Amino acid sequence: MRRQHTLVALALALGLIFAAGQALAFSVVQGKCLESNNAQKTIKIEAYDTNFGPASPYGKSTGIQTVYDVSEAKIGIPPQPGDILRIAYTVEGEKKKAAKVMNVSKQDLRKK
Repeated sequence: MRRQHTLVALALALGLIFAAGQALAFSVVQGKCLESNNAQKTIKIEAYDTNFGPASPYGKSTGIQTVYDVSEAKIGIPPQPGDILRIAYTVEGEKKKAAKVMNVSKQDLRKK
């Protein structure tokens, strides 16, 4: 009897860990900043693909433009139009809420 309770408790704990992991998962997108609106706390980017190469070190444009809500996001170096950004976000309804915004192009310049 005691063994069955232990197995049930272990199964419940594993289920909770799995559910928590799913809730904390972020999607990531990288692309060129088209617009950074401080008043509305949004950033509009043109997404890039993952075909990296010497001619396109950040990938190639997919033509997909998306607006991200950055009202609660941690933002490193403030983005400006033309910068390459990497955004970790979650989808809430039809809104994409950024959790973290990294300015990839300006961080690369600081390393050189």
